Amino acid sequence: MESRIGANIRRERERRGWSQTRLAREVCRAAGVQGEPVGRQEVSRWETGKRTPREWLPFIAIALGVSPELLREPQEPPNPPLPILADFLPAEDPLAPLGTRTGRRVGVGTVDDLQQRVHGLRLADDVIAGGDLIRPALRELRSAVKLYRESSRTEEVDRELLRQIGELAQIAGWIASDAGQHEEAERIYRLGISAARQARDGTLAGNLAGSLAYQLSNTGREVEGVHLARAALAEAGPDAHPKARALYLDRVAWAHTKAGEAQPAMRALGEAGEALSQDGARREPPAYLYWVDAGELQVMESRVYTELRRPLRAVPLLQDVLSRYDATHTRELALYLSWLAVALADANEPEEAAATAEHVITLSADVASERTAERVRTVLARLREFQDVPQVRALIESVA
Repeated sequence: MESRIGANIRRERERRGWSQTRLAREVCRAAGVQGEPVGRQEVSRWETGKRTPREWLPFIAIALGVSPELLREPQEPPNPPLPILADFLPAEDPLAPLGTRTGRRVGVGTVDDLQQRVHGLRLADDVIAGGDLIRPALRELRSAVKLYRESSRTEEVDRELLRQIGELAQIAGWIASDAGQHEEAERIYRLGISAARQARDGTLAGNLAGSLAYQLSNTGREVEGVHLARAALAEAGPDAHPKARALYLDRVAWAHTKAGEAQPAMRALGEAGEALSQDGARREPPAYLYWVDAGELQVMESRVYTELRRPLRAVPLLQDVLSRYDATHTRELALYLSWLAVALADANEPEEAAATAEHVITLSADVASERTAERVRTVLARLREFQDVPQVRALIESVA
């Protein structure tokens, strides 16, 4: 039983991409204790079976978002392990062409077909979570890299193919991150940055670097996130499409927010709004920016206000966005509602926060997304401060 519990704790921790230090911190938060009576070494003892977390087990379960029974019982994995980048790409530099290209010669039509598949993957990500998309995303990435290594082509087609590999790496990295595979996502993003730079596409390189910066900011590497988000903006350059600059400035704002730097975050938000207002009608934005609009900037603004504990500004913004949001985008709807639940709690409206949190939990139940799972844990942790409120207590008991 003891070794079984340890193995289950480790499995659930790794499924979320957490370090042992991160789990220790989340357990302390779930228990509502001051300081850190549980540290990395204690988690290591639990996972190796050297110590049984008897009184801590309920709080471990809360932190991981599972039941204590799941940690006690042997569990069969519901699906085969998710793939990793190494399963699909060569061990050496995947963008190094083979010494002799013996494959077929490819032209613009082949690259156009790949472009359509990449955009189809983006559209699928709007409605399907990372855990369900990671396999087809990595298969597409493998096929594209194989095509690059083995085919012959003109210099123009070579550049376009590299650009599509970069775009594919950006959405595949995003999907891997949503599936909780943060190390793999970082490897995929860095592959994409290499492809974008070889294609001499600074805007695309900025999108990839900004996506990685966003992940770093959300996984405990806030200082790195700030530096990389600013580097991504610089990589894109002042001549990037207004939509691109707006998005990359939004990521700068979020990075500063996660680092606890309110003033530079607010400045970046203002600059993002200014960038989007510029006239970009004379040139088409890259296809991967199709979703960037004033509503999405409003979402980031409200999230920044929520994170900075300014609910009077966050709540109206989120309610306005959610009143017109596409309900078919279940993951994003759950994420945005989770921010609203936290903002309502900060505004001392625990009853409304509990009702919103219940909606978040219902939406997240069948979504294979680590992002939504993490937000559910965050919302529940925030609501535990109001356990004396009947609606909050009923919600927490129903989850437990």
